Amino acid sequence: MNEKRIENDFLGSLEISADAYWGIHTQRAVNNFLVSGIKVSAHLIKGLALIKKACCLANSATGYLSEEKAHAIESACNEIIKGKLADQFPVDALQGGAGTSTNMNLNEVIANRAIELLGGNKGHYLMIHPLEDVNLHQSTNDVYPTAIKVAAIFRLRDLSDAISGLQGAFQEKEKDFAAIVKLGRTELQEAVPITLGAEFSAFAEAFSRDRWRTFKCEERLRVVNLGGTAVGTGLTAPRNYIFIVIEKLREVTGLGLSRGENIMGETAHADAFVEVSGILKAHAVNLIKISSDLRLMNFLGEIKLPQLQAGSSIMPGKVNPVLCETAIQTGIKVIANDGIITETAARGTLQISEFLPLLAHALLESLDLLINIDRLLTAHIKDLQADKNKCAEYVDHSPMIITALLPQIGYERATQLITEFSSGSEKNMRLFLEKKLGKELIDKILSPYQLTALGYKDKK
Repeated sequence: MNEKRIENDFLGSLEISADAYWGIHTQRAVNNFLVSGIKVSAHLIKGLALIKKACCLANSATGYLSEEKAHAIESACNEIIKGKLADQFPVDALQGGAGTSTNMNLNEVIANRAIELLGGNKGHYLMIHPLEDVNLHQSTNDVYPTAIKVAAIFRLRDLSDAISGLQGAFQEKEKDFAAIVKLGRTELQEAVPITLGAEFSAFAEAFSRDRWRTFKCEERLRVVNLGGTAVGTGLTAPRNYIFIVIEKLREVTGLGLSRGENIMGETAHADAFVEVSGILKAHAVNLIKISSDLRLMNFLGEIKLPQLQAGSSIMPGKVNPVLCETAIQTGIKVIANDGIITETAARGTLQISEFLPLLAHALLESLDLLINIDRLLTAHIKDLQADKNKCAEYVDHSPMIITALLPQIGYERATQLITEFSSGSEKNMRLFLEKKLGKELIDKILSPYQLTALGYKDKK
């Protein structure tokens, strides 16, 4: 039989499992928010633990925590930072209260683990108190948004690395396919000839922009409101603590963080998250567009995507471009999350942004999704193959390749040749043009070098 302990708050008392490191505030939240079954992101929990550690060190340095208490609290924080006690954070991600329940969850778990480290029993808060010691000189309103920023910065760095790998995979294919001439297409119609390498270079360049934007947007999150307590005025916190706590946070995170010049503004507004989410949305847009292009090229037979699994329960031998489809769906989810982040930031009122729990969930989920799909897609692209003969077949049979000859023969002559080709029996446009204009000229104009040169040399 599971033993219980009784804890009290101003609303009354509750039974809590004796084994649980959380306390009454967490238990009320667990009971109140039976909504999604989705737990708070582990990255946010780690971010909060880093901040609790920094606050502990600041309170110790300024003499507000004894050395014994500070050491126990710091040790408990270190365990959580390393991923221990991960099952002790049961609160639903979709919670009311601007993050108070998650903040209290951290306070209680850290306090009870610190009590254990000092030889006491869980719930004996005279030794270490969740609010008076762990949460000393803090408010959810400065701790929680700072934790989101810390967690997001670390994940943005992971995403930048993941995009870099994806960019590299496309750049390798750009080199591999440099000499393969293929037909370009606009509005799903045949257009001018290009090279497959040039097409992949455009994909790589799009991801290069994503990587740079992701790398740079970390700057938008480095300004935090820690030390501002409830509304950004620092009320109930000593000034020496407010100045030192940011230094301690820089030490424990290794991040270039700074306290906002207007902490009330940082507390009341969440627009920085909207800006960063816009960068994630831009990457999602490129993922959708490029994955859609790869599906079309695979359908046309110009490339061969790696075969990953059977594609049908009724059609034997059918194989679908499932990873590209997954990437497209991932991009759609990230775009949807951007809408959530925009809406939650806009709905803050007066001195607080009270819908940060949903914002945090959407932002960190988008980062996780993009990191995962980028890594999967990188490996997928590395195994992608080209069908040089199929590419050549489309080029050779397309009347549109005559566009490349306009500087040599002019628009009127080109129109005459297309009319003649269309009314004749010849089906291969390249052979037709070789007969009319000479093989040497056609080979030169349709060479990979000539097609990817930036314009042509003006004879004048």
